[in-house]
Amino acid sequence: MSGFLRRRVIGPSEDSLEPSREPTPGPGEEYRVVDAKKLHKLSKSRTTSKRRHAWVFILGGLFGILVAGLFASNNDMIDLSSITDMNLDSLLDVIPAGLIKDAKDIQKHERDAVNYDSFTVGLHAQSQGIKALHPVIMIPGVISTGLESWGTDEQSRQYFRKRLWGSWSMMRALVMDKASWKRHLMVDKRTGLDPPGIKLRASQGFDAADFFITGYWIWNKILENLATIGYDPTNAFTAAYDWRLSYMNYERRDQYFSRLKAHIELATQISGQKVVLLSHSMGSQVLYYFFHWVEASGYGDGGSQWVDAYVDSWINISGCMLGALKDIPALLSGEMKDTAQLNAFAVYGLEKFLSRNERAEILRAFPGLSSMLPIGGDLVWGNSTWAPDDLPGQETSFGTFIRFRDQLENGSHPFSQASSRQNMTVSEAMPYLFRHSEPWFQDMVKQNYSFGVAHTRKEVEQNNALPGKWLNPLETRLPLAPNLKIYCFYGMGKPTERAYYYRDEPYAGSLISNGIPKSNLPEDDAYTTFRPSNVTIDAGYTSGNIDHGVIMGEGDGTVNLMSSGYMCTKGWKMKRYNPAGVKVTTYEMPHEPDRFSPRGGPNTADHVDILGRSSLNDLILRVAGGRGDLIEETIVSNIREYAEKVKIYDDEPEEGPPGESDRQSVEERFEELLKEL
Repeated sequence: MSGFLRRRVIGPSEDSLEPSREPTPGPGEEYRVVDAKKLHKLSKSRTTSKRRHAWVFILGGLFGILVAGLFASNNDMIDLSSITDMNLDSLLDVIPAGLIKDAKDIQKHERDAVNYDSFTVGLHAQSQGIKALHPVIMIPGVISTGLESWGTDEQSRQYFRKRLWGSWSMMRALVMDKASWKRHLMVDKRTGLDPPGIKLRASQGFDAADFFITGYWIWNKILENLATIGYDPTNAFTAAYDWRLSYMNYERRDQYFSRLKAHIELATQISGQKVVLLSHSMGSQVLYYFFHWVEASGYGDGGSQWVDAYVDSWINISGCMLGALKDIPALLSGEMKDTAQLNAFAVYGLEKFLSRNERAEILRAFPGLSSMLPIGGDLVWGNSTWAPDDLPGQETSFGTFIRFRDQLENGSHPFSQASSRQNMTVSEAMPYLFRHSEPWFQDMVKQNYSFGVAHTRKEVEQNNALPGKWLNPLETRLPLAPNLKIYCFYGMGKPTERAYYYRDEPYAGSLISNGIPKSNLPEDDAYTTFRPSNVTIDAGYTSGNIDHGVIMGEGDGTVNLMSSGYMCTKGWKMKRYNPAGVKVTTYEMPHEPDRFSPRGGPNTADHVDILGRSSLNDLILRVAGGRGDLIEETIVSNIREYAEKVKIYDDEPEEGPPGESDRQSVEERFEELLKEL
């Protein structure tokens, strides 16, 4: 460096041995000529890279301090309350301006990577003459709807009109006052509604579902493209709901279904067009329930012709019509793939901050989530030797839903309680969940939901009058709306939870066998006191398609292919489940993520990120613009093959004389009945 300065200021000395430039490459050295513009870009990228690393280093240090403070929150020497009063401007004053500029550049780059194709799909549709026609009403899924506090008691005033679900306020409340956050989110275990003094309500308007937290979009891209062809708050509406509650409590507390019915009727009256309903994930189950509520006497009182009169189309996006298998481990032990795949350090931190028992307790206190327990039992999900979506050459059937490895392999004592555990199918796992949960939870699920199968048209018609059956498409029928059109748009090709390996939880098994003994608690407390399970996912087991104790199958990363596709491709083709002959069109989207995009890019099929997929947005605009009839059925998975193997049969055979296959079906059903007896 000193030699360089001497040459620039004084000039090169005769005795200087330092070369004035890089030496000429030797005969064996590789080199290439780069023009000045490229050389400038390369130099700039190196500088940016160094600055980025420096910025990441500083952020990492700050994050480390925060984590250290979090784990030391019980230490009297550290006062975390002072952090909340820290002035961000004073912090920025001590950070070099160059690093702040680089941080803003990095943020802009990441934002540009996320905001791909904004408005592009809508502009393309606009160029094809597609414009707003039908009023559009969106029913979001569980993660999409923000929940905000409206309580005015002393414990709630600090959160007034702040989101305790779906915002950075949620993160702050969870970190700074976890106990208060839990009290606000968990429903009263006797009423199923808000606890006394607490008032949480679903956020309303487009803000309720466009972003989960700042920068993490949910419905925003759909809203952008709808707006491009002419939609605004006068002809588009978001029907947000408090997903924590059981479905009937939506109406009891918030009059949700009455308001949805009134809005649909008003939108149709003003526009002169029937509405298009968009639902995502759990929102599809809510909408299916609404179809029954609105028809039923004493409830919606709309009659059997209401849906046909007011609804043009139902766009079912990634709907978990037969539930989500991951709901069982989430409610049983507070676990799922996302927690099982964490490394040991992350697991330790998570358990210290929000243990799996705490997670299970919170999730059980959301009755709405229990609506996503798997529907159809062994007929849909398989038994101990068979499942409809088993793959050729598969060693163990998917039908064995919860499995326990040989306890001797795990190092357990051969005479321990765990060594006698039996593997379970889905039908067996449900009673197991109830045996290892508190009585109020069992009663709540059984009173509000049903997970069986109706095998005759007579059963289906009877069930249509029973609110406890309205959630289940295998026990009830579609509306009597021959002009209704249903579009099933969902992703596939992303590994999805299908079954689990469990193991005994050390110590828990000897202390709490089937929950806290009732004799040790007052009768009133025994009904509601949380009962932890004594098993946990065997996260140490990885082999083949088994990832940290989670056996992966087909789906969109959250909902299994059988749940997304069976009713659309087979169930609603049966006369008893679709007596009016409603047209159902299925359009599958393979998972083709952009490896450089944090959300998968315009061709992702992830359960949530699919809402930003270009082809999905294009299909939605076509239906809303009155061109849905041009959409052709597109199936790229093996769902039709799997659906044919499901042991649910139409009680009204196709036209023509019964053949050999019909007789075989009857014989198979008879054999199954004998086994059940």
